[in-house]
Amino acid sequence: MNEKNKNYNQQAEIIRLARKIAKEQIAPQASESDRKGTFPWEAIRAIGKVELPALVFSEKEGGLGEGRAIFTSVVQELAKACASTALIYISHVVLAKAIEISGNDGLKKKWLPDLSKCKALGAVAVHEPDAGSNAGAISTQAIKDGDSYIVNGSKFFITSGGEANAYLTLVRTDPEKGLNGMSTLLVEKGTPGLSFGQAEEKMGLRSTSSREMFFKDCRIPAENLIGDEGGGLQVIGKSLIGWGFYGASAISIGIAKAALDKATQHARERTIAGQPIGIHQGVQFLLSDMILGSETADAYLTACASEADAVPGTVALNGFKAKLYASEMAIEVTNKAIQLMGGHGYCQNNIVERLFRDARGLTLHFKTSEWLRQDIAKAALKI
Repeated sequence: MNEKNKNYNQQAEIIRLARKIAKEQIAPQASESDRKGTFPWEAIRAIGKVELPALVFSEKEGGLGEGRAIFTSVVQELAKACASTALIYISHVVLAKAIEISGNDGLKKKWLPDLSKCKALGAVAVHEPDAGSNAGAISTQAIKDGDSYIVNGSKFFITSGGEANAYLTLVRTDPEKGLNGMSTLLVEKGTPGLSFGQAEEKMGLRSTSSREMFFKDCRIPAENLIGDEGGGLQVIGKSLIGWGFYGASAISIGIAKAALDKATQHARERTIAGQPIGIHQGVQFLLSDMILGSETADAYLTACASEADAVPGTVALNGFKAKLYASEMAIEVTNKAIQLMGGHGYCQNNIVERLFRDARGLTLHFKTSEWLRQDIAKAALKI
């Protein structure tokens, strides 16, 4: 067997494994977890048991060295079952990739083995009340004090807030240097002075434990600096933008595919006057639009991810474009699924209702659609 076939077989097996876990261990508890707003620890443990986070770690760090194309395929499978679980997984991978790419040997040795098995859970803390999606406008400060940093400030809408063990935290270490005065620290749960607000009662993605974080004279060891001091935006670019945006795109596509599956099943099985509703042209039009939307977004994400794996200079812009296209597509597809299913799709005991709510959140997470449009246009205009 040549190397190409060997890699293909490995990748196919990874996707089959993710699909099996999603169907058997994640999907059965997704609706209840959404309804109650409970954190899906059982799902996270199932992911960790087979070390799905390690599939994107380098072989040097004990991983499989897979790229974004396979990563996004795995995320899609998880998102079909539970978008909240998929988002928690992405945030976890972003923290792990930041350590792998930019962390010192001590951080790698301490965290990567447990992160690969989800024995420790990672999260990302960038957004702030007065900054929103603009990472360059954050105000949380970290002042060097001997062999530590003293951190003060706050973050909000933190996925896995209060549940995760480690947070990739963007801070200002030198306010006088503007964007070059920002750094990333690994902040551990339980650090004195670190506290969390109540979980947000969100419309969708309700199982993610989205909370505020508060830092009051938190002393963070200097060895928890990830990357160089002043290089925080570079670390965020390589981890959150480099992996998180692709993962978010994949969640949207997974949501759309799940909605399409349910709508197709409904069109086959729902009968009126003794005939399945799928025989009607209006229903067929809705299904066709849903198929084209989900398949086009999937193909586009695969192309963007594959190019990003091969050409590092395309990572950011491709991630922005893929996320914008996929997230807005998912809203359209889930909306059409509800329309096709009529009152059945509008009921809370129907998965399509949850999928619509979850899809809506993906145009807001990490970076809003408006920010993405601006970034994409600026790249085209070279301004």
